[in-house]
Amino acid sequence: MIIKQISIFMENTTGRLADVTALLAQAGINLRAISIADTTDFGILRMVADQPDEAVKLLKEQGFTARETDVIAVEVPDHPGELARIMALFRDEGVGIEYLYASLEHKVDKAVIVIKVDDVAAGIAMLEKHGFATIPTF
Repeated sequence: MIIKQISIFMENTTGRLADVTALLAQAGINLRAISIADTTDFGILRMVADQPDEAVKLLKEQGFTARETDVIAVEVPDHPGELARIMALFRDEGVGIEYLYASLEHKVDKAVIVIKVDDVAAGIAMLEKHGFATIPTF
């Protein structure tokens, strides 16, 4: 299943991440996965929230540059080598991975990985063909 990721382009200044997370918390929006990539001056905060449309609207209203992107969330057995096995499937099936990060969600013996691929439909089909559960929300 496709899920919506929120990407926020923001200044790399002290307290900026606190501002974003406080804004979402005050609105009752829960974060399920989060990742940040930064440079000296700017960063891209990527997150999965339980109310993505509301989060993007709120962030834009407060002056943040935010947008939604389609990504895949997949449950992965929490054992050595499982991520390598999935990465090999993407390679062998020719589905390019742009980036990935782990979710804050964790079940017994399962982890959730958020993956941005060049062809979401092909990525989902490949994962499901090989018995991996993609999840619509978490």
